[in-house]
Amino acid sequence: MSRFEGVIVSDHWLQSQFTQVQLRSLKSKFIALKNQNGQVLVGDLSALLVKLKPFGEIFMEDEIMDKLCASGFDKSNEVDFEGFLRAYVTLESQATAKSGDLKSPTSFLNATTTTLLHTIDESEKKSYVAHMNSYLRDDPFMKQFLPMDPATNALFELARDGVLLCKLINVAVPNTIDERAINTKRILNPWERNENHTLCLNSAKAIGCTVVNIGTQDLVEGRPHLVLGLISQIIKIQLLADLNLRKTPQLLELVEDNNDVEELMGLAPEKLLLKWMNFHLKKAGYKKPVTNFSSDLKDGEAYAYLLNVLAPEYGSPDTLDAKNPVERADLVLSHAEKMDCKRYLTPKDIVEGSSNLNIAFLAQIFHQRNGLSADSKNISFAEMMTDDAQMSREERCFRLWINSLGVSSYVNNLFEDVRNGWVLLEVLDKVSPGSVNWKQATKPPIKMPFRKVENCNQVIKLGRQLKFSLVNLAGNDFVQGNKKLILAFLWQLMRFHMLQLLKNLRKRSQGKEITDADILKWANKKVKITGRTSQMESFKDKTLSSGIFFLQLLSAIEPRVVNWNLVTKGESDEEKKLNATYIISVARKLGCSIFLLPEDIMEVNQKMILMLTASLMYWSLQQFEETESSPSSVAETPEGSPESSFNGDDHESRVDPDIDKLEIDDASSDTSVTSMIGHDGSSLQ
Repeated sequence: MSRFEGVIVSDHWLQSQFTQVQLRSLKSKFIALKNQNGQVLVGDLSALLVKLKPFGEIFMEDEIMDKLCASGFDKSNEVDFEGFLRAYVTLESQATAKSGDLKSPTSFLNATTTTLLHTIDESEKKSYVAHMNSYLRDDPFMKQFLPMDPATNALFELARDGVLLCKLINVAVPNTIDERAINTKRILNPWERNENHTLCLNSAKAIGCTVVNIGTQDLVEGRPHLVLGLISQIIKIQLLADLNLRKTPQLLELVEDNNDVEELMGLAPEKLLLKWMNFHLKKAGYKKPVTNFSSDLKDGEAYAYLLNVLAPEYGSPDTLDAKNPVERADLVLSHAEKMDCKRYLTPKDIVEGSSNLNIAFLAQIFHQRNGLSADSKNISFAEMMTDDAQMSREERCFRLWINSLGVSSYVNNLFEDVRNGWVLLEVLDKVSPGSVNWKQATKPPIKMPFRKVENCNQVIKLGRQLKFSLVNLAGNDFVQGNKKLILAFLWQLMRFHMLQLLKNLRKRSQGKEITDADILKWANKKVKITGRTSQMESFKDKTLSSGIFFLQLLSAIEPRVVNWNLVTKGESDEEKKLNATYIISVARKLGCSIFLLPEDIMEVNQKMILMLTASLMYWSLQQFEETESSPSSVAETPEGSPESSFNGDDHESRVDPDIDKLEIDDASSDTSVTSMIGHDGSSLQ
């Protein structure tokens, strides 16, 4: 069960300048600076600060020291952690002034977090509150708290328990969270709230949200800019869900010939929305192309032309004749209301060019009436392009995994976005830091095909250095978009990343590699310790489809995480799916970042089964490492937490004291990389 953790700063204003993720990271770096006397001097700070991203690109080390001294810091004085944070904030304000980079986020695809700009857009807040009031008003649990008043802080207060955010995720992507795993009491203790937020963040990653800079404590505290940033991403995913060829094959009408289909498939949903809008504007005779969701829409003319094409029966010449942009925007919204588009933004929002709200508004218009023909040829062509279920699930898994790593590129279509090699290089640099030679890499957009091949050739070279099975695989296979080989490579990359995480936690493994056999042995031993007889023969053991073994494993590593009253026997397909859905949500609630689907458990997809087991092992080992190495760094367990989880046998099963007794099979280490990969580099089905 996730522990209630947080770095507490006595100065509330100072604490509000950082997320919990940032505070934990900065505290670990600060502690590492301490000298033999356990002290940190102001003079030591510049060497650390120059290595941090906000400062290293702007200041030299001596320049940082000069600025700190000019701000009243004495380099010979001792400094505590809060003093370090003040130095950080002071320097960041100067870095911002020097770079002139005071941009606030304009898209809720990447809800980035800054420490100085914490303003929230009241119009966006009002829109999102209206959205949640509408979609959650009939929810059996949430209806007692709704409707929320957008003029108050009711949204942020309600979000503190985590239930609202979990429910919203299920609205955006139904069945992402098994609602049986949500703690839904009117009053939750800190432990239960933390569990809900852990479940929320891991589930948000599993639908494509960027949550790199958000921690559970940030949500527990109800920090407005972070809560609103996460909500905006979730709502965006819901509203743009139909903007792809799989859901809306009629989008093929936007391209003139089949040669442009690949380009269409690679477009992000927002880009596809712009392409759709310009397609209709061109037919309407509108001369100016719309290239953004802000300035190009401020005068309301593009909206007027678009709605007249899509719903001419509700049109009025007064809209285009209006001289006042606010008046025209009001007429546009009235037109849209007649098409059953909910009025979540105001004329003022359009005139001021609110990018997020314009995206939401356009997405609603698309959903209500996209104006595309149901050409049978287009639909049949789109159906031909769809992959088999297994390939589709793997594409989804690897895409979400890449986006969860915090790389700068965001992957919308895996098979298209990896073809230039850049995304793969970013992922390789993340899982094997320093391995990429960036001087020999070309950043998109890449016009010359041979540059793409060069990038992909470096990917293959690095894969071979990591001992991946890459028989008969060349960089051009990626450029050509060979789906089977792309999936096979990414599977090895994802597996390598997890095994490295496990290896780094195993302090007493003396650098020996973790193998599939070690993970299997660990899981069986954990279940056996509890007195249960279930065991798995391999990661493709068909008995795993019932879900019982994994529920027993979850219970073994954290006894109170599974409610056995909700578990079925796992005999019929319906019972298996109930168990599989529950397993995934409980694992995420525990703290595991996993991307498989219930079908992967039901069908015993051995690759996904391995990753699930390895994720549980990683979480269990991580608790042991943290408890052993730095127990004082964790905040005290709140009164409401289940005390028995830290006593007797429960504690023994939680901290894995026996994990170091696992034998490392050196003989199997060399073959473990290819144990689930075909000899031709393809992934086994």
